[in-house]
Amino acid sequence: MKMLVIGDEQRTRRYLPDLPVVGRTELVVVPRGTSDAQILAEHGDADYIMADAISPVSAELIAGLPNLKLIHSEGVAFNAIDCNAAAERGIPVCNNAGVNAGAVAEQAILLMLGCLRGVVAGDVAVRAGQQIQTKERLMVQGIRELGDCTVGLIGFGAIARATAERLRPFGCRLLYNKRSRLAPEEEERLGVAYASVDEIAAQADIVSLHCPVTPQTTDLVDAAFLEAMKPDAILINTARGEVVDQVALARALEQGQIGMAGLDTLSPEPVQTDHPLLTAGPAVAERVLLSPHVGGVTEGMFYRAHRWVWENVARVEAGERPVNVVNGL
Repeated sequence: MKMLVIGDEQRTRRYLPDLPVVGRTELVVVPRGTSDAQILAEHGDADYIMADAISPVSAELIAGLPNLKLIHSEGVAFNAIDCNAAAERGIPVCNNAGVNAGAVAEQAILLMLGCLRGVVAGDVAVRAGQQIQTKERLMVQGIRELGDCTVGLIGFGAIARATAERLRPFGCRLLYNKRSRLAPEEEERLGVAYASVDEIAAQADIVSLHCPVTPQTTDLVDAAFLEAMKPDAILINTARGEVVDQVALARALEQGQIGMAGLDTLSPEPVQTDHPLLTAGPAVAERVLLSPHVGGVTEGMFYRAHRWVWENVARVEAGERPVNVVNGL
């Protein structure tokens, strides 16, 4: 049997699990951007596909692989895979739901602390010989502790749950919003209280986004949402850039409508130098802490993810149902 990986060969080889199914499988890797025609010409006998998060798996590619039994996302996202085309052929599409929850939760808390503590501005000040002046200014201005903050989590899947579990020891008041409210005993166990999106915008010192991109959540954080936030509130986004109106956020930061933003994701990606948050001037630069969308790409995540993919391959080979099927089969 043959496993076709669309993605990075070094990463694929590095994180190969020590499982018997790997030894029985011919493994081929094609780089992202390889045309469907080339894949079909060279690997038309593939039984399995693993695709990285942004590599498309088209209906044409699916139709041209007669032996195909399973399509698997390397990570959590599967929006680049034509799930309907796969379902029409009875081919399950799977993802690694929750595989990066702890990793992204750490990144969210890193950005919260980084904004509260002004780590970038502090580093610049010390390097410029302004250590004492900056310290004295901050002692008067005040530094908030994370435990003194109300944190609102919008979206409450695996990542938000992991974030809540890690925030609870800090002593934060935790609000959350999701389409279906948790049972009271689950809220108590996690130490969270349900609130509407509007209530989170108005009450939270830190708003942390954890919702997927859908027509309903695209530009969820718009000018009206930002205007409703506290003037010293912090916006954290480790979800997707499309959830936030980028121009509205740049304007809100420039006008001091909110305090800061800590962002692991921007839109569009890859981020270009003409992005509104990068061209808005020094007032915005001082209020934004950026990271290059690395919240979920830890070593531990990749070891888990690749093992889960190959375990699903073994299940299919054994005639069993794979786990985390996302296309309704």
